[in-house]
Amino acid sequence: MDVLVWLIPVSLFLGGIGLLAFLYTVRSNQYDDPEGDSRRILSDEWDDHPRP
Repeated sequence: MDVLVWLIPVSLFLGGIGLLAFLYTVRSNQYDDPEGDSRRILSDEWDDHPRP
């Protein structure tokens, strides 16, 4: 049972870090491309050498 005293706070801390990282990416608009994928999937152009 002594292990749970350490594991629960550590898991909550790591989960909080993950949540903060996710919120940071949402606020910095890293997921905003509402039209890009919808147009790209219907395009007949193939790019053999995509940009890095």
